[in-house]
Amino acid sequence: MRATTVLFALGLGTLACAGAPRAVAEPRKPAPAADDRPIIAGELKDDAEIAKAIREHYTKYEYRIPMRDGATLFTVAYVPKDASRTYPMLMTRTPYSVQPYGIDNYPGGQSIRALRRFAPSTRFVREGYIMVHQDVRGRLMSEGTFVDVRPHATKKGDIDESTDTYDTVDWLVKNVPQNNGKLGLWGVSYPGFYAAQGAVDAHPAVKAVSPQAPVTEWFMGDDFHHNGAFFVADALDFYVNFGKPRPKPTPKSSWDFDHEVADVYDFFLGLGTLADASAKYMKDIPFWNDLVQHGSYDAFWKARDPRPFYKNPKPAVMTVGGWFDAEDLFGALETYRAFETQSKGAQNTLVMGPWSHGGWARWDGDRLGDVQFGQKTSLFYREKIEFPFFDHYLRGKPAPPLPEAYVFETGTNVWRTFDAWPPKGVKKTPLFFLADGKLGAAPPQAAGDDGDSYVSDPKKPVPYRAKHSDRIDSDYMTEDQRFASRRTDVLTYATPPLTADVTLGGPIEANLWVSTTGTDADFVVKLIDVYPENFADPEPNPTGVRMGGYQQLVRGEIMRGKFRKSFEKPEAFKPGEPTLVHFTLPDTCHAFRAGHRIMVQVQSSWFPLVDRNPQTFVDIYHATAADFRAATHRVYHAPDKASSLTLSVLSGKL
Repeated sequence: MRATTVLFALGLGTLACAGAPRAVAEPRKPAPAADDRPIIAGELKDDAEIAKAIREHYTKYEYRIPMRDGATLFTVAYVPKDASRTYPMLMTRTPYSVQPYGIDNYPGGQSIRALRRFAPSTRFVREGYIMVHQDVRGRLMSEGTFVDVRPHATKKGDIDESTDTYDTVDWLVKNVPQNNGKLGLWGVSYPGFYAAQGAVDAHPAVKAVSPQAPVTEWFMGDDFHHNGAFFVADALDFYVNFGKPRPKPTPKSSWDFDHEVADVYDFFLGLGTLADASAKYMKDIPFWNDLVQHGSYDAFWKARDPRPFYKNPKPAVMTVGGWFDAEDLFGALETYRAFETQSKGAQNTLVMGPWSHGGWARWDGDRLGDVQFGQKTSLFYREKIEFPFFDHYLRGKPAPPLPEAYVFETGTNVWRTFDAWPPKGVKKTPLFFLADGKLGAAPPQAAGDDGDSYVSDPKKPVPYRAKHSDRIDSDYMTEDQRFASRRTDVLTYATPPLTADVTLGGPIEANLWVSTTGTDADFVVKLIDVYPENFADPEPNPTGVRMGGYQQLVRGEIMRGKFRKSFEKPEAFKPGEPTLVHFTLPDTCHAFRAGHRIMVQVQSSWFPLVDRNPQTFVDIYHATAADFRAATHRVYHAPDKASSLTLSVLSGKL
């Protein structure tokens, strides 16, 4: 959900307003002699052509749509000028601005960010869809109070994102010219959350919903916490501007935040404690202050988990995510699972590709960082999966039925379809940590083996990547991990070269037997694909990367140790006492090819993705500098304390 690009806002034009209808509208009848030919001939090759086409072929309308409690939400509709037929509507609801404001101002030029959020792809622009954009309640030009990941209303008459969507759709089908009475919802990241909310108790006109990288739950796995560990860089960089109070509607927004150093690692290390960061940058940011006051999984976080309400959707749902999404990978998988497990007979599909956050909508998808995928995966998705999905449900176009899961298998770099996710028949297969840095399918046999230890020093945390940057770079999710395996505070275990392919499909479970000389500790587990030494370099190779021996990160996750038994009631470690730390890493679909090796790394910091654990049992959000102490952590691999990583093996044998 990270936002790093500056948003530009223009002046306001005349606003249209109407009363708040309550009854559900009857779908509009198709216009006589309507056809479904594209309204724009030919391809739209670049931003300039897209902006020109929108201005030439669409009329812009601005509305203030009343909600059931009287608040009005600022909404923009772009309607094709060809009035000889009707069109479906495609709506995104956003907290990030529906700029440019003013009925005479269209996306393009300085509003380049708005242009790229105009539609899921240029195909929708060419084919003729009514594009609807809305500032959610309390953001930018909409009235009311904004609430982050607003809890679902539990009392009759209360408002939430589902009721706001319903009221908006009810108004749109009755008032937007030339609509065919059918509407789809889509959005990436935070707008993905709003799309999923619109599927709950959906208006009858909503026929298709696509939550994409949807924000889902902010303590267990999305954006700002993973298993209770605080993702400080994302949280501070995002909320330092996004979280500023907005007393009254305004078209202005700001995203820029200058770390004023060349390396983001140095910036966050120099901040000191979280209390120091709060005092310097965040004391006037309401949600940040809520966040630091709720350091365990309490009622505040439970109310903001939308998953219990994702059940029995009436529209078709297609949830989209990226295997290398650094922000909302958990959200995509968990949104799909919530609808799937609570919705008998619903049309529910999962699409996962080899993408970073929102990469399917922004880039070709043929590579991420140094890792190449052999095809333009994003173009395939937009043309062969996304557009046919909406066109089928909103215009009745014939389309092959979507499988339950449409996923890209990295390693072999092929698209695969499954009738369940995780796929049926996967085998839960453990890989055990062994002496001398080995990783094997057989459990350890040496009874006197005390495992491996390392010193974790909060003053010198393990960096999340080798490259220096003034921001968090999303391609770290596939980055070479050789820099980490050479550190003394990172443990490394690896198999011999594989004799045949081993393909994974599903979640990964970490089972670590550990002890510490401190009273708290984080544990990061990384699953890595080690390429053979003769692996060919890319051609061309402008960055000079050497792929032989490359240690590609496939999946990584962190567990805050004090939550190992309960997220509600944290518990200190007893110094020197072995204990089990169990947690789940998000799903993957990856083939480790013959000749490659499987590697696991274990470490206790991942900075500045995650805040530094003081390694003393304290409230980390209010810890002092004196609380931060070096500690020695031990990972055991003995018969009675066998640390392992359990993989979901789809094919092959370890």
